[in-house]
Amino acid sequence: MQWNAKNLPKEELFYGHKACAGCGGSLATRMALKVLGERTFLAVPAGCMSAVGFVYPQLCFGNNAIISTFAGTASMLTGIQAGAKALGLKDYHVLGIAGDGGTADIGLQGLSGAIDRNDDVIYICYDNEAYMNTGIQKSGLTPFGAKTTTTPAGKQIHGNQKEKKNMFEIVAAHHIAYAATATIGYMEDFLGKVERAKQTKGTSYIHVIAPCPTGWGISSNQTIHAARAIVDTGLWYLAEYYDGTFHLNRKPKKKNQVEEYLLSQKRFAHLTPEDIHIIKEQRDEKWKQIEREWEYERVK
Repeated sequence: MQWNAKNLPKEELFYGHKACAGCGGSLATRMALKVLGERTFLAVPAGCMSAVGFVYPQLCFGNNAIISTFAGTASMLTGIQAGAKALGLKDYHVLGIAGDGGTADIGLQGLSGAIDRNDDVIYICYDNEAYMNTGIQKSGLTPFGAKTTTTPAGKQIHGNQKEKKNMFEIVAAHHIAYAATATIGYMEDFLGKVERAKQTKGTSYIHVIAPCPTGWGISSNQTIHAARAIVDTGLWYLAEYYDGTFHLNRKPKKKNQVEEYLLSQKRFAHLTPEDIHIIKEQRDEKWKQIEREWEYERVK
C-alpha cells in the first residue's frame, strides 16, 4: 500500500505532547504510528519522545506504550514479542522508537542481539544527530564539524572531528531482514518504508533523519526544509537493504550546494572553507561507493 496525505488515517495515536515546535522526532513518531495502527506495542527509551509523551497524567500515546531503559529498547521489544506470542495475540506490531544516542551508542548491543535472533520487531531510529534531550551533547551520529556542548568550536578544533557511524550498514552487516534510510523531508518515502517494515517477517530497522531546530540552530518552520536539503545535497541518501542487497531509492541528477545547507544551521556556522571541503570529499567518496556497488530502485 502506498501511503500519502490522502489515505492516511485521521486517527491520531501521538498527540498533545510537549515537544518543541518543529520537532522532527515527534513528527516521525506520529506518522509511523498512523501506518502501524492502534494494535502496536511501543517501547521508547530515555530521550525526547519519552520526555514529551509521558507527562503524567497527560499521556500522549493512544496505543500501548512504555518507557524502556536507555540501553534496553530492543531487548524490551524482544520481551514484548515473546509475551504477545505466549498470550496467543494476533494482528499486532512491536515497535521501538529511539533517538540516535539511544540507538548508535547506548542501545546498540540490544539492537544487535534482536537482529541476530531475527525477532519480529520494528526499530525506528529518529536521528537528530546529538543527545538533544539532555542539552545537545555529541552522539555517535553527530556529523563531522557539528558544534555540540561536548564538541565546542574554537580556534583550533572546529566542532566534532569524527564522521557519524553508519548505522544503516552496521545493521545490514547483520543480514537483517529489512533496513532502510529515510528523512521526514520526503514523507511518502518514509511512510512506504514503515509499511514495508510492517509487512516484513523478522527484524526491520528504519533510520530516519529528524532535525531538531534547537540543536541544529534553525527556525522551527525550517525542519522539513532541512530534512529535505540533507538529501538534495547528497549528505544523506534514501536506500533500502533486503535479500542481501543494497538498493538506492533516490539518485539526485545534481546535488545542491553543501555550503547553503551547512551554513544555514548555527551548529555549522563556524566551519571554514577547508572544513566544508573535507565534508564534500567525504560525501563524494560515499557516493562513488554507492553508485559502484548498490542497485537503483525507487520505493514502490
